[in-house]
Amino acid sequence: MSDSPTIVPYLSYKDGKAALAFLQEAFGFRENFAQYGDDGVLIHAELTIGNGVILVGTADLPRGTPGIYVVVKDVAAHHARASAAGAEIVFGPEETEWGTERYRCRDPEGQEWSFGTYQPQTEPPAWG
Repeated sequence: MSDSPTIVPYLSYKDGKAALAFLQEAFGFRENFAQYGDDGVLIHAELTIGNGVILVGTADLPRGTPGIYVVVKDVAAHHARASAAGAEIVFGPEETEWGTERYRCRDPEGQEWSFGTYQPQTEPPAWG
């Protein structure tokens, strides 16, 4: 893993595209990467400010859902540990379309956590 952040907050918005514009306009975030669906809906974006990164997306929810994304080397082992400790698994380990792995769970008070091998960067990707 690089010097890039390994703990990254993520925010899901009902209107991700509008949220992306607001976060840049109001708070000075810089867009590093954004992926949109064929319908123009924001799927995933990475915003930076200083040396920090946040992930933003669109979710079909009554209100946005915050969470924390943590970079781990071994998703299966981490999932097994969390599951054994009683974490509520939202979805088990899966491979993403980007060739990384992830899973999502909730802690005993319902806070959502996501763990995966994807490493967000503080600079725009070379391919973006």
